Amino acid sequence: MYEFHLIQYKTNNLNEMNNLFEQHYSEESLWIKIKQYSRSAGITVIYAALILYYIMIDKKITIKTKLSIAAALGYFILPTDAILDLTPLIGFTDDLGVLLFTLNQVSSNITPEIRNKARQKLGDWFGEINNEELKELENKII
Repeated sequence: MYEFHLIQYKTNNLNEMNNLFEQHYSEESLWIKIKQYSRSAGITVIYAALILYYIMIDKKITIKTKLSIAAALGYFILPTDAILDLTPLIGFTDDLGVLLFTLNQVSSNITPEIRNKARQKLGDWFGEINNEELKELENKII
């Protein structure tokens, strides 16, 4: 996944790559992206993004962890990535891959409180949610 981006953005350095995506993150742009694309992205992608967001705003989280999350959320926000988000059916698969990769990196910071906040926000936006779909994502996180 990173190989494509390293070619696209003409850098061989993963830290430079993270910096490129961090620049696209802001809380406002995250909410705008979710509002515009939540239905097409699907509950799994939005749940992953929300978990990362709630980890990032936790005051106990290190700056390094916050920067990693900002890079992943910046990638999610950016519409021009490996697979354009507007591509039917597969547009958000690369976003989910990046979000899952980052979730695995920061999984020790996922608390029941963070999961509950993300689930509650999903319920507000989607109404009744399929808990099996959320558990499937949670099982992918180490």
